[in-house]
Amino acid sequence: MSAGQGSTRKATRKQRSDKKRHVGPTISIVLKDTIHRLSYITDTPVKDVGEAICISGMKSRKVVEYLAQSFRREIRLGNTLYMGDLSRPSLQRKVAAGKTERISIRFHAHDYEGISALAYALDVSPTRATALLLDASIRNSEFLNDYVRDYLRRELDERRMEELRKVMRYLRKNNPYEDDLTWTHLLTYIYDEVKDSAQSVADGVGMFISRWR
Repeated sequence: MSAGQGSTRKATRKQRSDKKRHVGPTISIVLKDTIHRLSYITDTPVKDVGEAICISGMKSRKVVEYLAQSFRREIRLGNTLYMGDLSRPSLQRKVAAGKTERISIRFHAHDYEGISALAYALDVSPTRATALLLDASIRNSEFLNDYVRDYLRRELDERRMEELRKVMRYLRKNNPYEDDLTWTHLLTYIYDEVKDSAQSVADGVGMFISRWR
């Protein structure tokens, strides 16, 4: 076998090892619609939004501790040892209330390993663990706020981000309600205001800032 052929085969093996793993969890229509809405607002593919939600959830102590209430097997995640209890009811066959549909997500190998570890602790399949993780993570307001803020940072230059920060500071200072204004609230408001005329989120923010001034 020639050196060239060996290099080609190694490249092929490398490509295959880096290939993402597909997971198709069944989730409630409400949850699926929420993910699609976030995808639509941020102009990001649904599969990428779903992946980001799961990765964020696996890194969130709050989300993991919530899921740990259902752990049936002992597992160490990071520096924390979580105790399992086989007397806890299995979540494998517990279905979400109302209508359900599948959603398609792809994970890199190391992220899929994290999903598999979570599945082991929960005593469910990786597909079911993904559904549970999506549901737990999307309820975490910190994820939504951080995700939208990071998205805006990627899309906007520093000048426009600073203008948005000024808007946020003003609205928070003059907010008569008890709930805190988040980046998610602001982006949703901007999108609703300019969605019929803006070509992109960046254009929409520019139009919003112009109106605000």
